[in-house]
This record gives sequence, structure tokens and C-alpha cells, in this order.
Amino acid sequence: MTAALFRPFDLSGTALRNRIAMAPMTRARNPGVVANELTAQYYRQRASAGLIISEGTPVSPQGQGYIDVPGIWSAEQVAGWKLVTEAVHAAQGTIFAQLWHVGRMSHSSLQPDGGQPVSAGTRPVASAPKNTSFVYLDDGSRGHADPTPARALATEEIPDIIADFARGADNAISAGFDGIELHAANGYLFEQFLNPLINQREDHYGGSLPNRARLILDTVDAMAQRIGAQRIGVRLAPNNLTFDMPFYPDNEATYLYLAEELGTRGLAYVHLNDNQQAGQSVLGEAFLQQFKQAYGGTVILAGGMTRERALQLVEAGTIDLAAFGQPFIANPDLVERLRRDIALATPDRSTYYGGGEEGYLDYPRAQ
Repeated sequence: MTAALFRPFDLSGTALRNRIAMAPMTRARNPGVVANELTAQYYRQRASAGLIISEGTPVSPQGQGYIDVPGIWSAEQVAGWKLVTEAVHAAQGTIFAQLWHVGRMSHSSLQPDGGQPVSAGTRPVASAPKNTSFVYLDDGSRGHADPTPARALATEEIPDIIADFARGADNAISAGFDGIELHAANGYLFEQFLNPLINQREDHYGGSLPNRARLILDTVDAMAQRIGAQRIGVRLAPNNLTFDMPFYPDNEATYLYLAEELGTRGLAYVHLNDNQQAGQSVLGEAFLQQFKQAYGGTVILAGGMTRERALQLVEAGTIDLAAFGQPFIANPDLVERLRRDIALATPDRSTYYGGGEEGYLDYPRAQ
């Protein structure tokens, strides 16, 4: 009997070939911040995934935190992404665009007019090798730099952020994506609003949990008005410490509240990212079950995913889809390798970001 992981799945009316998702991964291979033919080939090679979630695509110049990442705010960018969606659809794949704003995880060289990045507040990002933006350095080379200290968004600026995401959702559908994923995880803008140790605001976007969650929910609602809730997923990262996100005691209660709120909106899915620490899961199975019950819809899980864990969690109904990130880099045929239990190739970390075809299009399929 075919394991549940490899069976078809109905995602809000979209038929997926299996329950394996390709998680979003920044590859920084798009000078001019426009997706191109290389991007299209990369995603087409991996179209056997039941669902592809694109690399994060900023909805505005202000939302950028890394060079050479394709955006989705201009007509030229929409045309570039159309190359990608047409290639994936030609291979019978399904692809959602991950819409992104990095908030404080940016650098003034990436901001309009060299300005400050924006955030929920002004708490700086601690200087550390893993807490950096990817920029052009003074000598013209690519490299990492500490984020520029952010300023707090004024209350009157927040509707513009929401409007950028609504426009980004429209643009994604115009580009041929099957839906969008709101990136509200991993220490970026929406999680900065959610975290009470970063969000010290005194307006209706700060203070209480409903206020701190308001930006996520208002943005989801604005996008749903434009493209329909059934085309929207949301990515969250409970217990996340990535990019100097401080831990707070009611973290899991925060995400269970969000699960209930998002569950009333008829979305395509919620995508949880398990940002593992020292190889250990930060999302226990008991919490996953609580979240699934509170949300009531399709749940995707990413982070340190293995074949064994995916088979077990999907079979048990704890999650509906299992997302793999880095394994898809070196294994464009990952679905078939998982199905046949073939050993996985190891990706070359030195080619993760920037460059051309090497480490991007040249990984072979299993024999």
C-alpha cells in the first residue's frame, strides 16, 4: 500500500500529486532582482514536489534584506516570475509565491534612498555571523554585513505595508502562481510585530496579543479580498530564535491564538517552520497536535525533515504535508529518492548563494 506521504492531496481545490513540499530557500542568483530563465529551470527540475513554495520574494524595495533576490513589485518582475510558473506548470507542478518583508534584517544599502530599515520597534539585531544581511561590499564584492539599526514604523505607515502585500498577491496571481504564502516567520517583519520583546508599541499594533497579531491578520484579510483566502498560506515559526529573536514565555500560547484566528479564514494552509537548535526540534509532537486541532485546516511542517519523520507525521495525521528545504538543493528528484529510499546527495554549501548554474542546475538525478 502506498504511504500517505506519496498519495495525492487536495489543497483547497488544487490537486497535489503528493504530500511533499519544497520549502522556500533564498538562492540570491538574480542580479536586477528579476527572476529569469535560470530560475525557471531550477524550479522546473524540482516540479515533482506536490507543492513548491518559492524563495521569499520581497513585495517592495523596502522589504529587501539580501541582494540579487527576485522581487514582485514591478511589471518586469511579474514577467520574470511568469517564466517560472509556466515552466513548473509545464512539468505538472504547483507553485505558491512566498511574499516577504524582512523588517529589521536589512541594510541601508538595500533601502530606498539609503534609509533605515523598518520594524515594529528599535531593538537592534545582535552582531553575529548568522545575523547578517547579504550585500554588495565597498569593493563591489558580495558579502555579509550587520543589519543597519532599524526605526519603528509610524502607525500611519502600516497601511502602506499591508497594501504592498495586497499588491504582491495580485502580482503573484498575474504571474501565474497558484497561490501565495505570507512569510510571517524566521525573525522577519511580521514576527517582529508578534514578539513582545521587540514590539514595544503603544498603538493598536502593540501591547496585547490581539494587537501584536493584528498586522498578520490584517494583511491576510487584505490579500484575501484581492485573490481569495483559498489561495493563501501563512508561514509561522513558533519558539524561533533565528536572527536574534528573543524568547518569551507565552510563545506557544501566541501561536495557538494565531492558529484559531487563521482557522476562521478558510486559508489554503499554515506552514510551520521548526527552527531546530543543535539538531533538536523546538516543536514537540504534542504542540503540533495542539496547533493542528486549534487551526483545523491543512498544516505543513518544515525544518530538519527526514524521510522517517515525514512518513510518520503524515501517516499519523499530525501534519498534512512535509516540507524539505536543503535536500531539494542537491536532489532535484527528491520525491523519487524518498519514494524508493535512495541515499540523498549532499549539497555544496559554498554555492548556496550567488553564482550561476553551478550548485543550482547541475545536481544529477539518481540512476
